[in-house]
Amino acid sequence: MSDTDIKQDAAPASLAKTFDPAGIEAKWYAHWEENGLFRPERPDAQPFTIVNPPPNVTGVLHIGHALDNTLQDVVIRYERLRGKDALWVVGTDHAGIATQMVVERNLNSQGVKRTDMSREQFLDHVWEWKHQSGGAITRQLRRLGCSMDWSREQFTMDPHFTRAVVKVFVDLYNKGLIYRDKRLVNWDPALKTAISDLEVETREVQGGFWHFRYPLADGVTLDDGQDYIEVATTRPETMLADMAVAVHPDDERYRSVIGKEIEQPITGRRLKVVADEHADPELGSGAVKITPGHDFNDFDVGKRAGIAASEMLNMLDAEARVMQADGRIPEKYIGKDRFEARQMVVAEMKALGFLIPHVDKDGGEHDAEPRTIQTPFGDRGGVVIEPWLTDQWYVDAETLAQPPMQAVRNGRIEIVPKTWEKTFFNWMENIQPWCVSRQLWWGHRIPAWYGPTKTELGLQLTHNQDKGGQSPVFVAETFSEAAQLASEYYGVDASTVWEAESSWDAAGVAPPDTLAEKYIIGEGLSLGSRLPLWRDPDVLDTWFSSALWPFATLGWPDDTELLAKHYPNDLLVSGFDILFFWDARMAMMGMEFMEEVPWKKLYLHGLVRAADGAKMSKSKGNVVDPLGLIDTYGADALRFFMAAMESQGRDVKMDEKRVEGYRNFATKLWNAARFCQANGIGASQSIAAPAATSAVNTWIIGEVVEAVAELDKAMADLRFDAAANTIYHFVWDQFCDWYIELVKGNFDEETKTVAGWVLDQILVMLHPFMPFITEELWHAQADVAGTKRPYDLIVAQWPAPEASVDAAAKAEVEWLISLTSSLRAAKNELGLAPGAKLEAWLTSTAGVAPSSTRGIIERNFPAIDRVARLSTVNFGAAPAGAAMQVNVGADTFVIPLEGLIDVAAEKARLEKALAASQKEAKSLEGRLSNPSFVERAKPEAVEKARADHAHHAAEAERLAAALARLG
Repeated sequence: MSDTDIKQDAAPASLAKTFDPAGIEAKWYAHWEENGLFRPERPDAQPFTIVNPPPNVTGVLHIGHALDNTLQDVVIRYERLRGKDALWVVGTDHAGIATQMVVERNLNSQGVKRTDMSREQFLDHVWEWKHQSGGAITRQLRRLGCSMDWSREQFTMDPHFTRAVVKVFVDLYNKGLIYRDKRLVNWDPALKTAISDLEVETREVQGGFWHFRYPLADGVTLDDGQDYIEVATTRPETMLADMAVAVHPDDERYRSVIGKEIEQPITGRRLKVVADEHADPELGSGAVKITPGHDFNDFDVGKRAGIAASEMLNMLDAEARVMQADGRIPEKYIGKDRFEARQMVVAEMKALGFLIPHVDKDGGEHDAEPRTIQTPFGDRGGVVIEPWLTDQWYVDAETLAQPPMQAVRNGRIEIVPKTWEKTFFNWMENIQPWCVSRQLWWGHRIPAWYGPTKTELGLQLTHNQDKGGQSPVFVAETFSEAAQLASEYYGVDASTVWEAESSWDAAGVAPPDTLAEKYIIGEGLSLGSRLPLWRDPDVLDTWFSSALWPFATLGWPDDTELLAKHYPNDLLVSGFDILFFWDARMAMMGMEFMEEVPWKKLYLHGLVRAADGAKMSKSKGNVVDPLGLIDTYGADALRFFMAAMESQGRDVKMDEKRVEGYRNFATKLWNAARFCQANGIGASQSIAAPAATSAVNTWIIGEVVEAVAELDKAMADLRFDAAANTIYHFVWDQFCDWYIELVKGNFDEETKTVAGWVLDQILVMLHPFMPFITEELWHAQADVAGTKRPYDLIVAQWPAPEASVDAAAKAEVEWLISLTSSLRAAKNELGLAPGAKLEAWLTSTAGVAPSSTRGIIERNFPAIDRVARLSTVNFGAAPAGAAMQVNVGADTFVIPLEGLIDVAAEKARLEKALAASQKEAKSLEGRLSNPSFVERAKPEAVEKARADHAHHAAEAERLAAALARLG
């Protein structure tokens, strides 16, 4: 049935002539939320629980959110329709760095700096911003149609959530699973905080590769008499903190000098030559300068060489400016920016004669070899990230990773697609300590208090940039508990312990001007009868708190009914890119604190990419705004696109034409409903299938049965593409294109009842994918009979036809469909008008049509006349003359062509076109069979050649069939 055919019929005023999604979406979402339909009261129902990956409170809906949340909503609406107590936990993440940046930027625009106010005053500004502007993304999720339980919306800084975070930190500390350590971190000099790997983006930067001579000390030489070792680096400034030179233990060139020393030209520092497999003999000179305080690989080499982290040199302050490390860095470098120091180091090494120039292909000399360098940048700070040696808090991730790995191995956690298991295990088995401290003001403040060392007590307090050096730390949920721990440690009364704002406040002095300055209070400072403790100023990594999402959102650490019923969650839907940052950490925390997996199944979807497969980014200008797509095509169309394109393990390529196509699909359904209403077809009164006697009605009931079964299987397997395509083809093909066409003009009571029931089943099956249009049509169908639905579609019952597929009816209708399709194709091939009425002869070897076929034709002749456009079907031999043949299964129809077309001219046209297509197909086949072309041509040229070959081959086959029809 065409859209034109549908639109020709009038419809009741209850359903607008034109489908306009905007008004429908706003109306129904408000209705659902106001009536609590996202989580109806079902205390005795089987629970089904998912939690959304909490978006940043600063965020706006991007296309990745649209995919992730669409998939979750499809699942939760499906399970709700199946009668479960379906809970979709929703909330936002406080997004420490992003939120602090937004608020600081707002303050800066008013001429105010964060440092102009106290921590508490700044946090007041953050909360004010959150209340006024922090809900943008939750409003946008509503526009997408997400049926989340907004009545229980969570925020990771809510009091109950903060209590859970603090308890987890303290408990892990008491178990020895959280500790302080000096290690390298990704340091953002712009934000002055450690950041996670996810917040680091790698960019290609044009830089240089410098080669230097490091002279061997004490007159030592290599076996060939050379008195230096050549090293190369892309970061010359780091040589101010070099602590070793590494060579491979099996490298014959350097074996004699392992353990000997080198004198660094600028600092005069003596460096040992150490043996380490990190040095690759095949790369450059095979020798590597080692700066353990400023390079992750060097840090590991330094540890293997016996250099303790506390002994590693740190030559940069928090703003990436050079500071004194061990008294050997020349004064002229102190305070210089790292990149300015780079130029100074190169110039000095060149002046000293230790720079080895790069000679280009034309013989020209340059200080450095030009290189394109993969350089880490902070995604928010926008500056080059510095590996920085500092004291931070770490989680023993290796210990916590063991139970989740076992859970995946024994099937308690199922990862879908299964191919991601290998990546999961590879990362978990090589997991590193997790740095959980951040140098921010906004976030969960670390529940740790420091005090003076016992030797300092009554004498002096020390403070340096690592927040107290070896000061004892007291980790507790509250200050009073920390004071009690301190009183036991120091042997004083807890009432004498007081909380200072900082260690500076504890000492009664003003803090230094810069983070790089070390500060020592003079001897003899009297503390009197009171003992100060000062809280760690750092906050926890945002991923630490979000790792508690599956159980803290349900009321933990309290033993709530919600927690007992909905933990573990049933499913987590997540992008693969946060498998380790969020998913794995939830598994660690859930199994540590709940002694159970956080979810039974983990579904990992791909990324949404640009149409050409490129990753979307603002810098490339290829970002797609999902809200713009919703404005243009409606939320239902965007949602259906996301589901239909989500194929396990593959990224989704953005294709606006496909979104437009699904808007057309919604319009087709809308017009089909209007057509039904115009013919008195309204809402069904039954969940079970009605009785049917005609083949076409029996057939469509069977098609519903099969569609429901296919949908259920696809949803069980989390094959969103298969589920979406199942309902799409049922609606478009079976219902609109064939069923309505076959019953048109014959709307007896049985047909009206069946058609109304089938349309109801469509609305229920399609609802998880297209909730807005289906809810609108659900109620509009009831208006036909002047009644109201007793319940909304969102809480209806999933189809339960209580019927089976009638094989005979299915065969009969499929025969009619095949006849019609074959006739339409034949007309198209021969240039006959689609609406032309034809006369046909049905023959067999006996000269008589098979009785089964005769019966089908006689029972369905009105439909054959109307749909297949056969005015007469004769049984027996066809008259002589030009004719075309149409095969339908084992049956052959012969249709005379005399008077309809010029047979000779048509044959000539077809033969000419066939020869051209065959020639082109053969030429393309030869090109594609040539390895030189396939291997050397551009990939897009090869793909075009393949597509063209497929087109011409198919066209040749079609034209040959058309010629064959002419006899």
